Amino acid sequence: MIQKKSFTTFTMLLACFLCGSLFFGCKQKEKPEFLFRASLIVNENHTWFQAFEYFGQTLEERSNGRMKLQVYPSEQLAKEIEAIRLIQAEVIDMTVTGSMLNNWFELAAFCELPFFFKDTIEARNFIHGPIGKEMEHQMINVTGLRPVGYFQRGPRHLTSNRPIKHPDDLQGLIVRVPNVPSFVTAWSALGAKPTPMAFSEVFTSLQQGTIEAQENPFDLIKNAGFYEVQDYINLTEHVISWGYPVIGEKQFQKLPEDLKTIFLKAAKDMQAYERHLFTENEKHIKDELAAKGMTFIEVNKDAYIKKCEDAIYSSLSNDMKKVYKKLKNP
Repeated sequence: MIQKKSFTTFTMLLACFLCGSLFFGCKQKEKPEFLFRASLIVNENHTWFQAFEYFGQTLEERSNGRMKLQVYPSEQLAKEIEAIRLIQAEVIDMTVTGSMLNNWFELAAFCELPFFFKDTIEARNFIHGPIGKEMEHQMINVTGLRPVGYFQRGPRHLTSNRPIKHPDDLQGLIVRVPNVPSFVTAWSALGAKPTPMAFSEVFTSLQQGTIEAQENPFDLIKNAGFYEVQDYINLTEHVISWGYPVIGEKQFQKLPEDLKTIFLKAAKDMQAYERHLFTENEKHIKDELAAKGMTFIEVNKDAYIKKCEDAIYSSLSNDMKKVYKKLKNP
């Protein structure tokens, strides 16, 4: 019979042997040559996050583990404008952005200029046209961010706890807006009190009454759970927009040519994957929001446009006014 002390010693030796066998029999997972970190404003259920997860898997597989992506949702790493600055400082590497870049160069205002594009076809033509290409050039050379595709967004609508059919119904309403000058201009002209605020702070602020309304596409209204603190979606459709998945230009240029090629092809596939998710989501999201208890309000859109278009145009620089006119009257 094996004595207790001998049994303990035997067990320890066996454990050591097994550990040693595992250690020498298996290679330790090698660290990637390039580790990217992406900060997103949306949570894990949003199509952007799902697309970035797909992108990360694709990068790792096609580069044989030389590249890896970590995705942080819900502004865990930084709020959107801070994320841009952190990318510029090479602290993090990627995000999705658009009109927020108006804080660096004015052409970015067209990404989400209120009541500018009539539909997604106009927006798509702009993206692929000369002004859209100039925007991409400025993103790289002025902001230090390289766009690697674009994500179409649904129209932005105003949510509230009372129906807002006409701009007159907006008087004094405290509306959260992103930190974008044209948004502040438009909602001020409409009679509201626009309050710039990070997206991650909006739900709590609505809950506490710090703000009374906010505006976003259906997917973000659902994604952020605004149906829990807002009763109405006023179908203002005031912005047709898109977002750019971007990487810091400095970070991108550090990649060898073979990895640059893999990265850009994977990003192109990410855009196609996100477009599929977005299209499928748009088919039923309005019904889902209605099922959550939200009521949809048809608005006098012409009255909205008439009340704020002069203010938006007047807020533009002379150079931007020329572009505005050219795009409106080709």
